[in-house]
Amino acid sequence: QLQLVESGGGLVQPGGSLRLSCAVSGHSSEMYDIGWSRQAPGNEREGVSCISRYGSRTNYADSVKGRFTISRDNVNNMVYLQMNNLKPDDTGVYYCGAKGYCSGNTIKSTDFASWGQGTQVTVSP
Repeated sequence: QLQLVESGGGLVQPGGSLRLSCAVSGHSSEMYDIGWSRQAPGNEREGVSCISRYGSRTNYADSVKGRFTISRDNVNNMVYLQMNNLKPDDTGVYYCGAKGYCSGNTIKSTDFASWGQGTQVTVSP
């Protein structure tokens, strides 16, 4: 059974960086496109980034382009989200997801059907 476990969240000041990790188990990660989404209190979940099975295609929400980088290591069944120059608006719970498709269109949280439990990111002075 597919499991996704996020880690790496925390409290960081504006302008700081965090690297989120998504551990994929139950199946080889190379079977899946993987996406990241986030949800801030009172807001709907929004798509943040995604990467295709072998990493040849990536996509980002406009709000994070140039600041976030998604990558994957299929040998170790891991997917990463490097987040730089963080802003208070980046605060939220970040989830990694599978069982979907990473297209070149506007990324949506509904692009993926199976999600982990999330990791909290708080950007605050």
